[in-house]
Amino acid sequence: MTPPQDTTHHTPADTTKNPSDSSIFFAKGADVSWVSEMEAQGIKFYNRQGLQEDIFQVLKDEGINSIRLRAWVHPLDGYNNTDDVVSKAIRAKNAGMKIMIDFHYSDTWADPAHQIKPAAWSTDDVSILKDSIYNYTVSVMNALKAQNIYPDWVQVGNETNNGMLWPDGRADSVMNNFAAFITAGYNAVKSVSDSSQVIVHISNGYDNNLFRWVFDGLKNNDAKWDIIGMSLYPTAADWNTFNIECQANMTDMISRYNKPVMICEVGMSWADSTACNLFLKDILSKTKAVSNHKGLGVFYWEPEAYSNWQQYTLGAFNNSGQPTIAMDAFQ
Repeated sequence: MTPPQDTTHHTPADTTKNPSDSSIFFAKGADVSWVSEMEAQGIKFYNRQGLQEDIFQVLKDEGINSIRLRAWVHPLDGYNNTDDVVSKAIRAKNAGMKIMIDFHYSDTWADPAHQIKPAAWSTDDVSILKDSIYNYTVSVMNALKAQNIYPDWVQVGNETNNGMLWPDGRADSVMNNFAAFITAGYNAVKSVSDSSQVIVHISNGYDNNLFRWVFDGLKNNDAKWDIIGMSLYPTAADWNTFNIECQANMTDMISRYNKPVMICEVGMSWADSTACNLFLKDILSKTKAVSNHKGLGVFYWEPEAYSNWQQYTLGAFNNSGQPTIAMDAFQ
């Protein structure tokens, strides 16, 4: 049976949980989902003085106060599965960080070009998929709760420009199914931790037409969410234009839907660290400036990736495993 759409919300009795307070807290974040895999391959991290340190301490010293972690359902190599997510979340909590969980609802990467169902859900129809989303989300949230971790933010889907769990939740053909999937995830999160704020995350934060299309569709189909999330990946040549357009989009989203906004992913080539520093300082400032504290924060996507790790070149560490000048923006 599909879980009811109006589930009972439970506030955990534990008073040590740290709910997000957007009026006073601004997230300066980093997604470090690769870190357990990097460490397993012997990769080490160093502070500005060249001393080896735990990556969470290095980032904390750089001004990072929040950590984002992706969750995959049954990844082939185990990384980003529930146990891996919980182990990294414990480290983030112990470092005094706030935590965002990013549900991809896939066994691998979900992004604008890929929204592949988990293999175990491959033959599920829409009704069963709603159950699967709900039950899986609750299971991860409960695994975190067992460690006294109540995420401040939870993404229901990753860069869902055209929906999720294709083809059943493809937004351009079945927007109502996409909305139902979002709501199933929302209800699941709130059933475990009603203080956790639920994010719907779209790429290309400069593209107001895309955001209006997605969120009009979700609103018209009665989806539930708390925060509008964005990605932004400019280059050294165009970051100023991107930032101006992104700020205008943030302002419009807040006005149009009466929801706060958050930039869940940013990045720029590690080779352009000076330009990246300017980009980050500017987008941090612009996000803070929007509409009475309704710009909640900015997260760098995998700053700790270096030496061409996984062919990713948009990190913010140099080839010696130390933060570049780009990270100064978070101080």
